[in-house]
Amino acid sequence: MITKNFETLIFELKDNGIGIITLNRPERLNAMSFQLVEDYHEILDYLETQYDCRVVILRGAGKGFCSGLDLKEFPVLTRRRKPENLRKKFYYVDMPEFVKSGIYFQWRISQMMIKMRKINQPIISLIHGAATGGGFALALASDLRICGESAKFSNAFINLGLSGSDVSTSYHLPRLIGMSRATEILYTGSFFFAEEAERIGLVCKVVPDEKLLDAGMELAETLLTKSPLGLRMTKQALNASLNSPSLETISELENRAQILCGMSKDIIEGMSTFREKKKPRYPLR
Repeated sequence: MITKNFETLIFELKDNGIGIITLNRPERLNAMSFQLVEDYHEILDYLETQYDCRVVILRGAGKGFCSGLDLKEFPVLTRRRKPENLRKKFYYVDMPEFVKSGIYFQWRISQMMIKMRKINQPIISLIHGAATGGGFALALASDLRICGESAKFSNAFINLGLSGSDVSTSYHLPRLIGMSRATEILYTGSFFFAEEAERIGLVCKVVPDEKLLDAGMELAETLLTKSPLGLRMTKQALNASLNSPSLETISELENRAQILCGMSKDIIEGMSTFREKKKPRYPLR
């Protein structure tokens, strides 16, 4: 097993090819600090070329998955009115400086979600406690979601005076659960909980919190029985199909995927073990 320790997260790559990313700021409910964003980018960049890792599990340490942006590190969101003055008077940060740093940080967070879709590995999010704001976005950008009974979700940006469309939420959520329900969630910022998340199809299933990792490992191990190249090509096709202008376009991509998979060594293992009714054992690379 390979373990990489970062300041704000832990990555473990097991011998069977399952990688586990643990967001590790439990004292702040795994809120996104500047350092966590940079650490997360580093591990995604590593995974992009790490073919020994075939499936990724994403989870949070402590009492929750991820509570979103760490407001203590984002000064424009902590401005306060002067109590002795008129209601519309604020303490302002240096706005030109904020615009420069704010645009960069906003871009870095949004790129996290894009990289999650671009890496080859399917990502399974295991959600317990709060998945709010940026944490909600992390869950949506994953390929599969399982939640514990304590899970609660909120598109919290809209409650802070910001837009409810942020870091890919307005892209992913309507595609996952449909426009009508997504609109309500994005507009209101209201909490919804594990049972409803399963009912609307946002998560695969709900399990007791203490069984969450077991459920995630079981699903990951199921994916390990599939062709590594086949899974990668399927993820690429799903990504492309979300934006495909036509049936013909996505059909061409699917045709390419099947021919490439059919020419790989994976097809020999897959076909042979299927005929023999055995569990396939694909090589890590």
